[in-house]
Amino acid sequence: MITQVVQEPSRGMLIQLGAAIRNGKLVAIPTETVYGLGANGLDPEAMDRIYAAKGRPSDNPLILHVPDAESIKPLVLEVTKTAQKLMDAFWPGPLTITLPKSDLVPDRATGGLPRVALRCPDHAICHELLVAVGVPVAAPSANISGRPSPTTAEDVYHDMNGRIEYILDDGPCTIGVESTVVEVHDDAVTILRPGGITKEMLETVVAHVDYDPNLVTGKTVPKAPGMKYKHYAPDSPMITFVGDDRNVAEAIKQSLIESDTSLLDTQTKHSIRTVQSKIGLLLSQEVFELLGSDITDDKQYYCIVYGSSLDYVALAHSFYKSLLLFNEAGVTRILAQGVLSEGIGVAIMNRMEKASNKHVIYV
Repeated sequence: MITQVVQEPSRGMLIQLGAAIRNGKLVAIPTETVYGLGANGLDPEAMDRIYAAKGRPSDNPLILHVPDAESIKPLVLEVTKTAQKLMDAFWPGPLTITLPKSDLVPDRATGGLPRVALRCPDHAICHELLVAVGVPVAAPSANISGRPSPTTAEDVYHDMNGRIEYILDDGPCTIGVESTVVEVHDDAVTILRPGGITKEMLETVVAHVDYDPNLVTGKTVPKAPGMKYKHYAPDSPMITFVGDDRNVAEAIKQSLIESDTSLLDTQTKHSIRTVQSKIGLLLSQEVFELLGSDITDDKQYYCIVYGSSLDYVALAHSFYKSLLLFNEAGVTRILAQGVLSEGIGVAIMNRMEKASNKHVIYV
């Protein structure tokens, strides 16, 4: 299969891509969060193609993307008052709402669950495409399952070339982490997956907002995408350090010293790096400067600086891309600076904990 990359699409090309999705083809689409792998959300066979392309288990729910709030009415049993409040406040935007599904929605879209996940993206080209499609578009992240989510068309091409028909390229995603997923019951909201819309933002609209216990235990049946199986993983082991900049810098420096010591030949007392190992460092500007040039200039280390340690948005925007760059560089280990779990930091740490296999050190 030849995968065609489409840039700066004309209105006619968007209509063509819309028809392709409607007729069962797969099209990678840009959104403000990450690139999605789009298929007809009412066609079980098209959604089977998503699962096959991603290597994703079919009991993992998909999100149906719509151009506006009005479009969800045939897809759900009822639009509750609380759901309407959330849509009025945060759509279009990075918020996915789960509601009891109507018979129109195939079980393939929900992983066999009784609720359907719905989102209206805040992205101009994506909106035009959704209008052209004319049906809800199922669109999980456009990567092989288990790998970091793609935030550029190049990332998508790396994983999906030869697996799908089209990639619609509209540059880098502006947010860089997936949407917040919530379950709505009467006047209460449960966060199933943290994302670009924070708990504090939701609380400006709804009085009762809580996190799902599954975010901690991971033991229950998945109610939303990204809850059951391993996601966001780089190719090499990763440790995340959270704390004051100076403490993080000292902890990373100590970890690097211990790594060097472990590579010494106990007989010759010389380094036995016959195969050069490279360590990936994901750091704030402050920690980068605290580590000093003896580390940051060493070619043994592949450093990515995302911005100020207080700029959580910058880390969210660059996190997945950084993991993919580490993969390309062939690093053998990753040491990353995390953030406090507040605001969008909750979503960031959710992804960093998964990428680190919960190997998070607070200093």
